[in-house]
Formats: sequence, C-alpha cells, structure tokens
Amino acid sequence: MKLIQNKVIKYAFCALIASSLGLIAVPMASAQSYPNKPIKLIAPVAAGGGLDNLARKVADRLSKNLGQTIVIENMGGGGGTIASQYVAKAAPDGYTLLVSYVATHGTNPAVRKLPYDAIKDFTAIGMIGATPNVLVINPDVPAKNLKEFVAYAKKNPAKLSYGSAGPGSLTHLGVEQFKLGADIFMVHIPYRGIAPAFTDLLAGQTQAMLPSLFAAVPYLKSNRVRALAVTGLKRSPAEPNIPTFKELGYNGFDGQQWYGITGPANMPEAVVRKLNAELNKVLASPDLAEQMASEAMTLMPMSPEQFTTYVKEDIARWTKVAKDRKIEIEN
Repeated sequence: MKLIQNKVIKYAFCALIASSLGLIAVPMASAQSYPNKPIKLIAPVAAGGGLDNLARKVADRLSKNLGQTIVIENMGGGGGTIASQYVAKAAPDGYTLLVSYVATHGTNPAVRKLPYDAIKDFTAIGMIGATPNVLVINPDVPAKNLKEFVAYAKKNPAKLSYGSAGPGSLTHLGVEQFKLGADIFMVHIPYRGIAPAFTDLLAGQTQAMLPSLFAAVPYLKSNRVRALAVTGLKRSPAEPNIPTFKELGYNGFDGQQWYGITGPANMPEAVVRKLNAELNKVLASPDLAEQMASEAMTLMPMSPEQFTTYVKEDIARWTKVAKDRKIEIEN
C-alpha cells in the first residue's frame, strides 16, 4: 500500500514538473518565433497630425526590421484614454502596441482619474523621441525676452491670458509651472486643440502660449509670434537661438512633448527585448534622425527600464504641478 502511494506521489510530482515546463515552453517558443503575424500599433489620435505622422514613419522602418507588417490603427478620443484602455486590456503577446505620449502617460495621470494605471497596466518597450515646448507671445506684447515679459506680467496682472490645447494638457500645465516659478498671473483660456489656440494668439485674443516647438516653427519663421524660451536640458538644434528656461534662471523645466511605444502589462521578456532592440536600430538611422531634426524632434533611444523611469518621473513632475496649482480635471 505504501509503495503504491509513493508511486502515485512520484507520478504526480513528475506530471507537475512536466506541466510547469510546458507552461514555460509556450511563451519561450512564441518569443523565438515572434512576430509571425501582423502587429497592430495603436495611435491614440485621429489620422493626420504630428503623432500619426511619427507613428507611420517609425512603423514603416520597424516592420522592415522585424520582417512583418505593422498596421497603424487610429483610435482618438478622451485625450488618448480610449486607446490606452484598449491596449491595456489586450493580450500581452506583442501584437497590440501603443504609441504612448506625454498626454496618455504624463499629464493625464497627473490630473485625471483614469480607467488605467499608466505604469502597472503597461509594459514599456522604448522611447522614440521628444520635441521641446516653447513659450511664445504675440508680437504686440511689449517684451523682447523672458525677463521683460515677466516684468510686464507683474505690472499688468489683468492684461494677460494664455491659450492651451485643453485642460490638463502639457500646454496647460507647462504654463502653470511657469506662472508658479515666475510668480505671475495669466488667465487660462483652453481650446479644443492647438490650432484654434494659435488662431486666437495670432489675432491678439490671447497673449501667450506654450506649444511644441514643432507646431510653433512655421509661425516663428514668419515672425507672427515671438519665442522667449524652450523647455529641455539644452537648446534645440532646430532653433538654436532660443534659450532654455534653465539658462534664464528657471530650473525644472525639462518637460517635453515625448513619444514612445508600450504594450499591455506582462509581455514576454524576450519579445520586449526584441522590440526594443529593433526600435533602437530604427532610431539609429541617420535619415530618420535628419527628418525628425527638421521637425524639431530629437530621437531618444532607451532601454525598457530607462523608459519606465522616464515615464514615472514625468508623471511625478506634472502631479506636483497639478497639486501646487490645485488642478484636477473631471472626466
């Protein structure tokens, strides 16, 4: 009887080991053969525009490296919330990915109650790049530089307003950060996107704005707006004559309009490493770097760990600004 029991236990143990090895073998095998079908890359915006354009350029090169089609699927709405939630709930097999950016994984988590956790519900794959934001003013404002603008704002607290792409956007929180640092007051006028905000800035309905440098370049070239300072750690090669906030005595203005790629949480490690390696090869391409530089974007290849740290720090940055300015946006 005891012998039989021992054999039963032995067989059960062996079966458990075999089962465990089988479970381990499945993701390993899938990682080795990845990708064996088209990959879906979700762009959390409508077709057209900077993010969509960037997604298609990267996807085209990445698909060649991986030897598999990458299909761009536009899923706008909710400031990227709809697309982010969709990807967070997708199978973590590497076939549904997201172009995450400063709204979905930076400012929104800082000011809104979201149906997803920007860190826990995603697997960081890699950063693509970033473009700084630039503080611009209507040329009729009597200030030639940032110091003069701050002095003018302090003397005329009721005369200045600034436009943004919407409540809780980087163009909103960035100016609130500046107002706090400079101890000045400006009325916030939110718009549905950056285009209408520019329209009113050019018409003099608002006096200032903090758009991405990419969006501002055409207006700077035609002298329809005046640039005072850019965010980031160093001057942008696209507009090297514009000083950084840091140069002008304002620390902590490192926030940028950044873009990266994430997937659902718990993706196989080998798949993540393969995607990261191939993405970084794409970013090392001189022709892509030249194209992006002409659009005021700096490519920023990172490891998954570095990208995770970057996202956490960006959320912490904007959470502090939102807390200091008592900003909370209802969905």
